[in-house]
Amino acid sequence: MSLSTRWRAARSARRRGTRNGRSDALLTVGVMIGIVAALLPVTRVIAPGAWIWGALALSAATMATGFLLRRTRMSAIGISAVELALTIGVVTVVFLRETALWGIIPVFGSVDQAAGLVVTASEEILYSAAPMVPTPALSFSVVGAAGLFTIAVDHIALTARMPLLAGVALFTVSLIPALAVPSAVNLWSFALLAAAVLLMLRAETRGREPRGGRASGASAVAAGIGALALVATLLITPSLPQPGPRVASGSGTAGIDASLSLGQDLRRPEQIEVLRMRSTAPLPPYLRVATLSEFTGAVWEPDRTWSLPLEGGAAFGDVETGPGIEVADYSTTVEITDLSASWLPVPFPAVGVEGLSGSWNVMPLNRTVVGENGATQGQSYVVETRVPEPTLDQIRAADANPDRVRDTASALPDNLPEIIAQTAREITAGTTNDYDALIAMQSWFRGSDFRYSLDAPVEQGFDGSGADAVAAFLEVKSGYCVHFASAFALMARTLDMPSRIVVGYLPGVNTSTVVDGQNVRSVLSGQLHAWPEVYFDGIGWVAFEPTNSLGTATRFGSATDAAQDDTADPTPTASSTPSATPQPTRSALSENLDTPNASVPLPLQRNLAAFGWGAFAVGMIALLAAPGVVAELRRRRLLASAARGDAVAAWAVVRDTAADLGIRVAGSDTPRMLGDRLVRQHGVDADAMSVLVSAIERESYALAGARTASRPLPGDGGTERGMLAQAAREVRGQVMLAASPARRSIALVAPRSLVLGLFPRS
Repeated sequence: MSLSTRWRAARSARRRGTRNGRSDALLTVGVMIGIVAALLPVTRVIAPGAWIWGALALSAATMATGFLLRRTRMSAIGISAVELALTIGVVTVVFLRETALWGIIPVFGSVDQAAGLVVTASEEILYSAAPMVPTPALSFSVVGAAGLFTIAVDHIALTARMPLLAGVALFTVSLIPALAVPSAVNLWSFALLAAAVLLMLRAETRGREPRGGRASGASAVAAGIGALALVATLLITPSLPQPGPRVASGSGTAGIDASLSLGQDLRRPEQIEVLRMRSTAPLPPYLRVATLSEFTGAVWEPDRTWSLPLEGGAAFGDVETGPGIEVADYSTTVEITDLSASWLPVPFPAVGVEGLSGSWNVMPLNRTVVGENGATQGQSYVVETRVPEPTLDQIRAADANPDRVRDTASALPDNLPEIIAQTAREITAGTTNDYDALIAMQSWFRGSDFRYSLDAPVEQGFDGSGADAVAAFLEVKSGYCVHFASAFALMARTLDMPSRIVVGYLPGVNTSTVVDGQNVRSVLSGQLHAWPEVYFDGIGWVAFEPTNSLGTATRFGSATDAAQDDTADPTPTASSTPSATPQPTRSALSENLDTPNASVPLPLQRNLAAFGWGAFAVGMIALLAAPGVVAELRRRRLLASAARGDAVAAWAVVRDTAADLGIRVAGSDTPRMLGDRLVRQHGVDADAMSVLVSAIERESYALAGARTASRPLPGDGGTERGMLAQAAREVRGQVMLAASPARRSIALVAPRSLVLGLFPRS
């Protein structure tokens, strides 16, 4: 080769390197923009916080590392390994440094800690309502998942050079929050993601096309079409019908929103029967589904506590009461008709549930029962309850003691509006015990000054349960159960009484059916309800009913005179037992769980966690091995066709092998061009390649009659039909042998040809 020829070749190589470098830079920028756009919708599920900046920073560092390492021509597996090490190191330093060696190197203790965080995050996702508080467990899971997802997208877009497939992955991740929390599509996030995918596609085509020329004009036209599509999406989509309020799966089937966002459910025009119930209790019990103890100032958060598998009544524990407090046993039968939810409606305090099918867990702290999503549909079960029934004197002598419950049941935000505490002091002035103070507040809310309304809150702009909404509610004195319950609970906390809110169902209405002497009651979807509870020493959590014109007010009678009524309260008369929901008491197990520093041994949960990690590992191994297995099956099919004289199948084996090893296979390459390159640069035997090139050229260009001719070729004297498969095997083996071990490993584990082979060749 002459000096001028080598100089021109070197200059051409530099130009290609420059184009490839620019293409990689644009691809890296496009992928990073796509990751930002894909993560933005997650803020609807998890409240924004440090996690979003951590995830974006880790993704940016991973993409920058991959871009720089590609400039050094490091192997693809080496780049992915460095990116993985970076992700593990960052996550370890931020979340696992207490158990890591020197605070940066993860050890077995770090793995156990990570497993515990994943289990905790899973429970928080199962039991919480959106937007969830970004706890350390959730932040660890999201940031770690973002790092792993970035590595995968980086490999797909820049190593495998398949930006369209990377775009599909980005769109899939961006849609997950919309499926978890149904809401309107974030158009700007969608537009940003679409623009990122267009940029990625343009960057990839720019790296392949010659400099200037008609291809650039075609790209400009494609970019213009994409831009017009985005503009049309932004202008037309808002005018399309928006999805209706959240309902569970199934036509006409109701669901449960445990986040106190009950307004849309209660205002829904259609009313369907969600369940039927009957009970041996003297008064029909309310049915609870979730409790909310933590108040952030803006929302009430569902409890996140330990759960145990439901096995008879052992998971609930016993009901403990103080000396002299009577406890009554009742049985309630519930039949779900049209309700698809994770939370099981149960009376309180439950000590056992019989008749359920499927897998269910119990949260002993609040005696709620949780299963898989939609697991309630079609269930029929019996709930046993043990209800403490103190007398009026006993509950007046009991204190609403915040020291006996978790701090979250007493905490108040720093910026609580003054009207809440001031109103509580005014209403309870003159009372001498906690119970009378709470009864005074209940009577005030149920008095003539307040009005129950589903519309007034929306008109006033405070359709929520936060501190500002409660302050507005106390001024206008009009709202629905969420406002009454939230105001009552916050006012109780300002008086140093622990409180929480319960979401569930009212007892429904009587039907004409009687079974075993018990009236069957029908509960409708519109009877979804919220009410407050306050904790009393020796009695437990006592429910109150402040919502005006709904339910039955809670009152206790004296031991000698049942049915003492307060003439100042227009609510129904009281009896010797609670006249609203049963008054719950904590069990011995929940007593341990109810302290911040409690340590309850849960070997079963650890075993389940270990089993889950083992199953995850097996699944990941199977997932990683699947592409290689599928590619091997495809290769055997092609070789079988080649053995029958199929030249296209034999040449497909060569092209697939080259693509798997990262050898450039341009669409403009003729078989002879690719064959010559493999012979010169990758050590392929010229005779074997000649057999394959001659066969594919004759198949492509010869007349139809000539294609069927079977001509002897150099070799062992066999025919072309017998030599095609052998030549394809030889070429594949020689190309694989010439590649580095890392390249061969990638070709076997993650064959690019598997994706390329899904599309028909022209």
